[in-house]
Amino acid sequence: MNGFEKRAQQIKQKIMQATTEMLRESGSAKLRIADLAKRAGVSQVTIYNYFGSKEALVREVFKSYIDRAVESFEAYMNEGHTMREKIGHILRLEKESYREFPPGLIKEMLAEDAEMAAYIERMYREKTIPMTVRIIEEGKAAGEIAERVSVRHVLTFIQLYMNQYQTLLEMAEHSEDNEDFLEGMVHMFFYGVCGKA
Repeated sequence: MNGFEKRAQQIKQKIMQATTEMLRESGSAKLRIADLAKRAGVSQVTIYNYFGSKEALVREVFKSYIDRAVESFEAYMNEGHTMREKIGHILRLEKESYREFPPGLIKEMLAEDAEMAAYIERMYREKTIPMTVRIIEEGKAAGEIAERVSVRHVLTFIQLYMNQYQTLLEMAEHSEDNEDFLEGMVHMFFYGVCGKA
């Protein structure tokens, strides 16, 4: 990468970082290129030259975030962790992602952008589900999942859990020790109320 390309990449990253911050603060509907240019310290023309439109910029920021999260988790998957560690890692990643992109913001962005919604659906189908099935199958092979519990059972249970994850995070934030609260929820995920570690 030559000096010009490196500088261009730095400018692009600065714009994307400012966009992420502003999306968290006020959502995509209130995001204005003029305000974004001021925050990023670039001209509006520069933003349009790099991204073409506000919609394309928001789409690229969100896709970039999703791609990094998937790559990071795939790397973690290949490090030899137990199923319990992998599931715990998923729940911690969810906690981080809810801070970066709160569920309301994600719903707003997906409702406004059919291309982004299709991308998320494709990533879920092609990456998330296969990775989750792999975790479950490896857990079954290692004896970490009861014989009578099927892959479908675990997928359903994970979906039920994730559907309520925003509520769990809010409860964790209001507890005295949110890490301990989440660790307790991970324990219940695996062992139920009466199970042992």
